[in-house]
Amino acid sequence: MDARGAAPPDPAQAGRVSAILVSLVAGTGILLLKLYAWRLTGSAALQSDALESVVNVLAAVFGFGAILFAGQPADRDHPYGHGKMEFFAAAFEGGLISLASVLIVVSAARALLLGSRPHDLGFGLAVNVGAGALNGLLGWYLISRGRALASKALEADGRHVFSDFVTTGGILVGLLVVAATGLWWLDPVIALLVGAWLGRTGFRLVRESAAALLDEEDSETIGRLVTSLDVLLRRGVADHGVITVHGLRAMRSGRVTHVDIHMVVPEYRPVSEAHDGAERFEKALIAAAELEGEVHAHLDPCRKKYCARCTDERCPIRVEPYKAIPPVTADMATEVEPTT
Repeated sequence: MDARGAAPPDPAQAGRVSAILVSLVAGTGILLLKLYAWRLTGSAALQSDALESVVNVLAAVFGFGAILFAGQPADRDHPYGHGKMEFFAAAFEGGLISLASVLIVVSAARALLLGSRPHDLGFGLAVNVGAGALNGLLGWYLISRGRALASKALEADGRHVFSDFVTTGGILVGLLVVAATGLWWLDPVIALLVGAWLGRTGFRLVRESAAALLDEEDSETIGRLVTSLDVLLRRGVADHGVITVHGLRAMRSGRVTHVDIHMVVPEYRPVSEAHDGAERFEKALIAAAELEGEVHAHLDPCRKKYCARCTDERCPIRVEPYKAIPPVTADMATEVEPTT
C-alpha cells in the first residue's frame, strides 16, 4: 500500500534546468572577469578567487547533467527514481572545491617563497569587486531556487557561489591593506586563508552529500512528519481508522521523500475498511508534511493493547476505557517495536 504525493512528469523540472543554466552562463562571465583581474594584478589572492570560479563553472556543467538525469521518472531499474544523482552532483562539487583549495594553497606558498608582488591593484580590484557582487546575487538566486524546487544540486551550487562572494569581500579588505601599507606578503597569506576556507567548505559539502547517499536520518524531514502525525492522530479513529503509529522511516531521493511506517488499526475491522482508512491517512500525512513523495504502510492489529488511547466508540472488544491520545514524539514514532 502506498500514497504518492506527486506523479511524473514533474512540472518544476523546467525551473531546475533553467536555474542551472543561469548558473552556467553567469558563472562563465564572472570567471572571465576574475581571470582578467588576476592578469592585471598578478595577485595570488585574486588568482585564488579566479580558481574558485573555475570550480563554479565546472560544477554547473556537472549539475546540469545531474538535474536532467534526476528529473527522469522512476522505472523498473530505478524503482525509487533517479533523484540521488543530485547528491552525487553535490559531492562532486565538494570534491572540486577541495581540489581547488589544495591548488590555491600550493600556488600561494610558491608566491610567498618567491616573493611575488601584486601590481596595478586599483583597477584590478574594481573588476574583481564587480564580479564578486554578481556572485552574491547569483548565489542568493540559486539557494532560493534550490530550496523552492527541492533541488540539492542547485542549493549546493548556490551555497558555494555565495561562499565565493564572501571570500571576495575578505580578499578586497586584505588587498586594500596591501595597497595602503606595501606589505606584499599579505597577498599570498590572504590566498592561503582562502584556500583553508575552501577546504572547509568542500569537506562539509562532501560530508552532507555522503550522509544523504548513505540514507542517514534526515532530522528535519522526520520532524515535519512527527508534527503532522500528532495532528492527524488527534482527529481520532473515526477520521482515518488509525490508532497509533511506529516504525517511521524516511529516505530522500533528490526532491522525493519515501516514507515507511507501521499503522496500528482496530483488529475487529474488515481488511477492506482498514485499508481504505490507512490510504486516507497516508495521503493526509504527505499533504500535511508538505512533502513530494510516497508513503508505504504496514498495518498492525491493535491486539487490545491500545484501548486507553483508542477513540473508536463502536469497538466491541475494548478491555479498558479511553483516557487520552498521547503526544507523538520522534522517539515514539520511530520506535521499531512499541513497548506500550
